[in-house]
Amino acid sequence: MTLKFVTATQVPLAAQVVAVPVSSDGAVPKELSISRKMLAAVGFEGKVGQTYVSPTEKGAITVAVGIGESAKVSAETLRKSAAALARVVETFENVATTLASVARVDRKTAAQVVVEGMSLATHRYSALKTVEKDLRKLATVTLVGPAGNTAVMTAGIKRGQVIANATCMARDLANMPPAHLTARMIADRAVSIGAETGLKVEVFNKDQLRAMGCGGMIGVNRGSVEPPRMVRLTYKPATRKGARKSSKPHLVLVGKGVMYDSGGISLKPSDPSHAMMKADMSGAAAVLATMSTLKTLGCTSQVTGYLMCTDNLPSGSALAMGDVITMRNGKTVEIHNTDAEGRLVLADGLSLAVEQKPDAIVDIATLTGACARALGENMAGVLGNNQNWIDQITAASTRTDEKLWQLPLEHEYRKLIDSYIADMKNVGGPEAGAITAALFLEEFVGTVPWAHLDIAGPMWANCDAGWLNRGATAYGTRLLIDLATNFKRP
Repeated sequence: MTLKFVTATQVPLAAQVVAVPVSSDGAVPKELSISRKMLAAVGFEGKVGQTYVSPTEKGAITVAVGIGESAKVSAETLRKSAAALARVVETFENVATTLASVARVDRKTAAQVVVEGMSLATHRYSALKTVEKDLRKLATVTLVGPAGNTAVMTAGIKRGQVIANATCMARDLANMPPAHLTARMIADRAVSIGAETGLKVEVFNKDQLRAMGCGGMIGVNRGSVEPPRMVRLTYKPATRKGARKSSKPHLVLVGKGVMYDSGGISLKPSDPSHAMMKADMSGAAAVLATMSTLKTLGCTSQVTGYLMCTDNLPSGSALAMGDVITMRNGKTVEIHNTDAEGRLVLADGLSLAVEQKPDAIVDIATLTGACARALGENMAGVLGNNQNWIDQITAASTRTDEKLWQLPLEHEYRKLIDSYIADMKNVGGPEAGAITAALFLEEFVGTVPWAHLDIAGPMWANCDAGWLNRGATAYGTRLLIDLATNFKRP
């Protein structure tokens, strides 16, 4: 269900619900016709994400929406408050709110994050549902603001809808069962999306990947009956007449696209949680979704995206422990664990990215359980070889409320991935797994500014909360969109 957002200078007569922001300090807005003492009596303190529904016998229902301390209101808190609002009003068709008109946040940004929060909170992957009744009716949301702000708020709405729609698309892709989205299918989807959004799309099949020397992709795919696909998406902004084409900054995004990860010969245990391994392609989904927004959002940098897509399955032909494979850049890798496959497909993607001589590279992958154990399910890890570049990424993380924590790229640990018969092993032992995985990837980026996002923790939500819903989260999509549209050479 896609919500329609409009702007107005007053609450429309069709609105069944009017939602009013209430801070945890200061006066209660007169529209609520209720005192702070009475709100406190029912447990409403104005904290971020709190709501209180005030029923009425006639006219619109009013909802108090907590936004926290008035001096600390931000885009982040507004997004969370909007998500909370969406969850309590989704059984009504028409809702109006003044959330996008609070002080301290400019009107365009406020409108954008309200759209994001409400759209993401109400999104569901329901393509395979046949009997569950959907009680949601919410169709139209009116953002009410002062006269003279309509154009600015409309611009914010449009940007918010583009970002929210892309995020929902990435969620849908990652939630699809393995048989419903193979490497070939996502490649076909990328071709269609590229045609709709102004991207050049190139698809490389198994024979081409073998000829290109992509030993990581070919090796990981050996156990599957489904052939691999690599997709290269290219976005080039319009160039002003007389400007040099090479003057545009160039960013490359590389996404892990393991469509289903069984672990290969290093088979994962029979744990129900491994049903979520269909979402091991969340990195590729985030890259594809990000690329689809760039033309509409007027991105001024050149951006290339790589989707490295294959299954990782066991069979008589599967990659085995002790095998040695040769990667795109010529380095050899001894396999010590076939469940450490994501770094193998990323290595080929990073090698190809370097050949384009970009200004910076970022890869995104559900890479290590070690990172998830260290940082939990609400935060991704970031490691890299250039602090200025990492600082850009963490700034995008702050703006989008997709949390990151920088881990050290400790080069003393490089010896842990030494091999006595090849250039390196694909695992470094039981300790510091997120760091040794990043050190492995660093072998394929040369001197190009590079950062690695390990999203194994936040790629999945176990329950509905805020703007997250149970299932694949599409973590990183909004972060990468922000990063690409604000990109500067490190």
